[in-house]
Amino acid sequence: MSPDAIPLTLNEALSGISGSISLAAWIFLLVPQLLENYQQGSADGISLTFLFIWFVGDVTNLAGALWAGLVPTVIALAIYFCFADAILIGQCLYYNALNKRREKQEDEAKGMNGHADTAPRENTPLLNGSADTSATKSTRQHSLTDVRPDNLGLPGSRRRSSATSNKPRHRTSSSDGVTLTPILEEKKPTRTRAYLKNTLSVVMILVVGTAGWAIAYRVGAWTPTPLNRAGDEAEGGIDAHSTPIGASLLGYISAIAYLGARIPQILQNQRSRSCAGLSLLFFMLSLLGNATYGAGILLHSVERGYVVLNLPWLIGSLGTMVEDGVIFGQFSVFGEGEEGGKMGEEEDGEGGGSAVV
Repeated sequence: MSPDAIPLTLNEALSGISGSISLAAWIFLLVPQLLENYQQGSADGISLTFLFIWFVGDVTNLAGALWAGLVPTVIALAIYFCFADAILIGQCLYYNALNKRREKQEDEAKGMNGHADTAPRENTPLLNGSADTSATKSTRQHSLTDVRPDNLGLPGSRRRSSATSNKPRHRTSSSDGVTLTPILEEKKPTRTRAYLKNTLSVVMILVVGTAGWAIAYRVGAWTPTPLNRAGDEAEGGIDAHSTPIGASLLGYISAIAYLGARIPQILQNQRSRSCAGLSLLFFMLSLLGNATYGAGILLHSVERGYVVLNLPWLIGSLGTMVEDGVIFGQFSVFGEGEEGGKMGEEEDGEGGGSAVV
């Protein structure tokens, strides 16, 4: 180690690892939601207002980074975010326009048929009408003298068989509940696999981020910053006193945009009482990236000048963690499917006479 080399302390190592993990989380942040929209063929679950406000935050963040002259890594990440936001917004606009056009075509088809139930769909059988007609004909052909399985046997057995055959029909709801049980049981492994996949994804981000920091430290791409300069340097080696006021102002605008972006999404989830169409991993990576980003700053130094200089980014990252916690609560209460919204509507209907707090 050269005489000018700075010794690596535990706090500096943890700060570097946290920053590297945050970088890995940000890179893969939007991928889960892009895949979710593609698999669903719809973007109704995610709020466009949320995405547009978030895009404003990323644009002002990029402008502030360029104005302040931050390190190329920070600028490159900000540019990447702007492009990724544009791709996600474009995907959402495409699916919304596509689904609206399909709904319009279905409405026109229903209007031409004159009845909503007679509108043809993709899954409508071609021989549906003939099947119903044949079934009606076979029903009309039955007579009292016909020999059928229900009247075959000793005299009087027809009455007993018909009486016993009526019992299951009277208990249709219970039989339906039995048949639905395997379907509900099949959903449990699917949900378990989803949680397992999300957990493994987070673990992989942690491993990739830690390994990336270790490689960067070995090759000399990352070096510890002296603590006695922490109060005078911003992230990326910028003097706190020489930072333009406009760059700081853009940083605060970006923080406000990040804080306000999730509010429309929270309200949309609350109105629909469902989180269908949202990727839970998307918000898990967001929480991980914000937590490790804030930890990387505070682990490096808690001196007043350094904290004040990074305050916009601390507010933007640590503040959104609270809102992410609200969305996690909505995932837990409403679920990711439509059944959450239906259950909520049933509860509202049953409790219609109760007082609303």
